[in-house]
Amino acid sequence: MCGMSQPPNNRSPATPPARPDASMSLLTHVMDHSLDEGYAEASARREAEGTAGLPRTLKAKLALAAGLVLAALVVTLGAAQARATAPVLAKERQELIDRVERADRHADTLERDIERLRTDVADRQREALKQQGGRQAQLVALLSGATEVHGPGVKLVVDDAKGSSSGGGGGPRESAGFSDTGRVRDRDMQRIVNGLWQSGAEAVSINGQRLTALSAIRAAGDAILVDNRPLVPPYEVLAIGDKKRLGTAFQDSVDGQYLHVLQESYGIRYSLSPVDEAKLPAASSLTVRTATAEEPKKGAS
Repeated sequence: MCGMSQPPNNRSPATPPARPDASMSLLTHVMDHSLDEGYAEASARREAEGTAGLPRTLKAKLALAAGLVLAALVVTLGAAQARATAPVLAKERQELIDRVERADRHADTLERDIERLRTDVADRQREALKQQGGRQAQLVALLSGATEVHGPGVKLVVDDAKGSSSGGGGGPRESAGFSDTGRVRDRDMQRIVNGLWQSGAEAVSINGQRLTALSAIRAAGDAILVDNRPLVPPYEVLAIGDKKRLGTAFQDSVDGQYLHVLQESYGIRYSLSPVDEAKLPAASSLTVRTATAEEPKKGAS
């Protein structure tokens, strides 16, 4: 019976598996030999000389004890001083809080008084305008902004660009002191309002603030003020007039084109739409001025 040939039995012994941390030999060496060789030799030499560890002489022990006592004394005195001054600081803090609260209440009272006096002055000014107007009292009150008005017109909403990107350059907004070209500025609102007046608006308001012939649009930092009252974007401009002709005339005007340039170049957003009924409040404060005819001089022809 022929047997099948067997493969030679020459297996080599199995190689030991590699260590899991074989790829981190540097870290393993650092962990196993954390102390530098020079420091290890110095430590061994000190141990051989008997100078390692705590001081052994009486003088050294007394010096160490004195140092520990001094450190403990400093810590104790600091803690005692902090504990002693804590009530004083808390009392001063509470006094400052009380002063701020009293000042806030006083400021609120003054603001209410100012608003009441402003309303009273405005009422008296409107009465004076009616008396000076005679038969034309209604027209005088309308033109001066002394009475609220309502009627058809347009609504123009202007808002800052998204993100309000900063940057310099030429164009209609180039001006020293204003680097953020994505923000609506006081001079922009001035041109918009003037453009509406020139396009046939009979009455204009911005965010509920009625504009008159004596209204001022100014800037305080980055804020826009109308008659010294700050406005918050978006700015809603209402104009009373012919809603069809007024909107078209404004868009075709120089100031309307200026607003379009702001939108195209700087991302300032605006929308113009006609409204069937817009209501504008009376001006919050008016300056009443009267004029009299000058008497002819004697001998003048």
